[in-house]
Amino acid sequence: MKPTAVSADALFEDHRGKLKWQWIAGLGASERRFDEVAVRAARSGADLVGYLNYIHPYRVQILGEREVAYLIRGSEEDCTRRISRIVTLEPPVLVLADGQTAPEALLRVCERAQIPMFATPESSAFVIDVLRAYLSKHFADRTTMHGVFMDILGLGVLITGESGLGKSELGLELISRGNGLVADDAVDLFRINQTTIEARCPELLQNLLEVRGIGLLDIRAIFGETAVRRKMRLKLIVHLVRRENFERDYERIPSEPLMQDVLGIPVLKVVIQVVAGRNIAVLVEAAVRNTILQMRGIDTYQDFMHRQRLAMGNE
Repeated sequence: MKPTAVSADALFEDHRGKLKWQWIAGLGASERRFDEVAVRAARSGADLVGYLNYIHPYRVQILGEREVAYLIRGSEEDCTRRISRIVTLEPPVLVLADGQTAPEALLRVCERAQIPMFATPESSAFVIDVLRAYLSKHFADRTTMHGVFMDILGLGVLITGESGLGKSELGLELISRGNGLVADDAVDLFRINQTTIEARCPELLQNLLEVRGIGLLDIRAIFGETAVRRKMRLKLIVHLVRRENFERDYERIPSEPLMQDVLGIPVLKVVIQVVAGRNIAVLVEAAVRNTILQMRGIDTYQDFMHRQRLAMGNE
């Protein structure tokens, strides 16, 4: 489930420092929110913020130099009509950018309709970029998965598997080998755009790793600041299985890359069987290195099949 609301007050406070804006009209509408239907229909933050446009209602309307010039150019009747039409768009917020001065008629309309209006000296393009990124993350589809999320060789890797297979112990060994911890046990996943999933650690569990027989470990305190990450993008799922399950459910050498659907996005998946005596940390790092090669267009399996076809053709 994703949130369907953010108030004008929260939007203002979250960006007060970055956008250096002031609240110049509609002060009584601090709880004004985005239209829930528009939020559910939005495919990204780009659908919820943009330059003044009479075709797209229910979004943050940005008024830069050209938009303000359009509103005040022409006869008084034309200007009044253009400004009045803004109310019909039902914007959650109006933002006056490029250091522009708000026309008096616009201020009166915002006060009367109780539409919050912020003014900032920053460029309209910068304001749009900041708000689109913020809204994309705030309204992102999200879920929580059980596992250990690691930064392994610069790749975001989610280690999954049934309870008792040693996921946390594996995470600890990977950390000791120079990799980084994002989250243990519960991993919050956010779909921030059409192709990207971002993983974060719940605030309650930040920096913590639970190892059976030892208890909770503060990874940041033990290994240092470089051993933890605040967030990473999910690129690979490493699924640990018992030997009997592996032999029953999976191919030893899959002919096609395994994929797992996460929030509607296919993610590469590798299955590793857990057997006494196997160095799982080394196998996971090897899987990550192989995945990096695949992302660069180097497919070892397909290369082998090509060699085999050539060898058979020469016989």
